[in-house]
Amino acid sequence: MSTEVTNKITPTLHPDTVKSIVDEYDEDTEAVLAPTMTAFSEAYEGLRQVHDAREKAKTNPSWTEAEQVMRTQDLADKVMAKVTRTFDNVRGNLVRGIASLEEQLSQPVESKASGSIAAEVRAHLKGLPSGERMSVLREAINSGDHTVATAALGAPAMLSGLDANMAKVLLREYHTKHQPQMAKRLAALTAAR
Repeated sequence: MSTEVTNKITPTLHPDTVKSIVDEYDEDTEAVLAPTMTAFSEAYEGLRQVHDAREKAKTNPSWTEAEQVMRTQDLADKVMAKVTRTFDNVRGNLVRGIASLEEQLSQPVESKASGSIAAEVRAHLKGLPSGERMSVLREAINSGDHTVATAALGAPAMLSGLDANMAKVLLREYHTKHQPQMAKRLAALTAAR
């Protein structure tokens, strides 16, 4: 998408602004950010049309200055109605997309260990001091030890000595680590919103 830059319109509405404010913008997130880029492009081009119409109206000798302004304002009102509708739709889609990804990244996991091993892992974790328990679980998540991570996160939190909030945080870390593309899309959509 190449929208010619003009000094008549604020650069904050140029579609390339999305690329500069969304750190995660790349070929992986380009598709999910395309509607946002399109909305910015439509706003930018709409304002360009209004500026061009204003300049053209000035050259019509049969219109008074008041008529030039009124006709330009009529166009500006139509452009703004379209642009705001587009931005509202894109923002709504961003919010829904974020909610969907948040939900997916918060889904419970199923234990990959057999019942007795999972119970032993949870009992061991519960016996550890809180800081060490967190350290062991984070190491399991980061190293890809699904047996330990899912044994703790695939059961009620108290069985591993975790409180419910910490279990949610660790579950999110687990999903983020093992589904990086989804986490990247979520970050991109959140920044775009």
